[in-house]
Amino acid sequence: MKVINNADVARLVTQAEVTQVLESAYQDFFNGIAVCRPRVDVEIPSSSPDRFYRWGTMEGGSAGKYFAIRCKSDMIYHKRIGSSVTQEKYCVEPGTFCGFILLFSVENGEPLALINDGVIQHMRVAADGAIGVKYASREDSTTIGLLGSGGMAKDHLRSVIHVRNIQRVKVFSPTKENRIAFAEIMTEELGISVDPVDTPEDAVRDVDIIMGLTDSAVPVIKPEYVGPGHHLLNVGGGGGIPPEVQARVSKFLRFGNTDSPVGWSDTSFDDEHLTWQARSGFTEKAMASKSRAHGVFGNDRLVYLSQVLDAGRFDRLPDDVTYSERGNLQGNQFHAVAGLLYEKAIEAGVSTEIPTELFLQDIRN
Repeated sequence: MKVINNADVARLVTQAEVTQVLESAYQDFFNGIAVCRPRVDVEIPSSSPDRFYRWGTMEGGSAGKYFAIRCKSDMIYHKRIGSSVTQEKYCVEPGTFCGFILLFSVENGEPLALINDGVIQHMRVAADGAIGVKYASREDSTTIGLLGSGGMAKDHLRSVIHVRNIQRVKVFSPTKENRIAFAEIMTEELGISVDPVDTPEDAVRDVDIIMGLTDSAVPVIKPEYVGPGHHLLNVGGGGGIPPEVQARVSKFLRFGNTDSPVGWSDTSFDDEHLTWQARSGFTEKAMASKSRAHGVFGNDRLVYLSQVLDAGRFDRLPDDVTYSERGNLQGNQFHAVAGLLYEKAIEAGVSTEIPTELFLQDIRN
């Protein structure tokens, strides 16, 4: 069983490869040979009144290929920076995190790989962003207004430049030092103009694409930011875009929804994720989940990625405002990216392994 760490991931695959393999995985799902379920979170109070424990999983697989499950173990708390509130997480202590992918063969059930999910987490979410920009933004888009300056923002820029001829980016984040450092790093790496600005309003003024990529506990894309021709993308930032922003969107591109469980054909799941929670023990200060995750936005203006791929195009007018999101197909991503990494690891001779026998037994379970 291969062990593939974050350093291996960074050297084995490119952002463009991840985007390509994800688009192929979505096509497998639309063709009915892949399956996944929504992200599932379990929340449990801790002895600290200002934080709680969250276990999260996503899983899926494809015929003739692989099955994978992604697991996360987090302590969740919230931090205020000026007027902004961010959701923070850690495992064991601040600055360390626990997330991994287990990959299996769907031909004989063999456990094939254990993969750190830190680098690939950012790459696969950024690949979704690029797929949305590729199909739903104006083809002549050259400028981005970026709200956020963390790792997710970096990987989205690295991904989007492969699908649009981006020439200039304006970036805002609440901490001045962070946005300045981000601009310097990305200007040098990408060879385009990345400029730090002092307000979110400055970031979104006179741009083609607005991307909210933050850990904010509240929405960061506001209705007054949105104008004719914009394409919108949001990861984090309060779990989506608020109703006032939704009202300004002409067309929503949603990648898809998970299928219903067998025998539950009258039940559909379009929530971004599902949460199970202990019935008591949480304090107000912990700010545990209080409502369902968002489902489908803009039913009357909704276009699914399967329709776009079938038609070979996304119909939009120049002044249309568009918004793209994955839906709840996260589980379909991990078998695709983990399978790609496993094959690349074999080619590259990655030698770190765990004996497969540790995972096998002669007692029927």
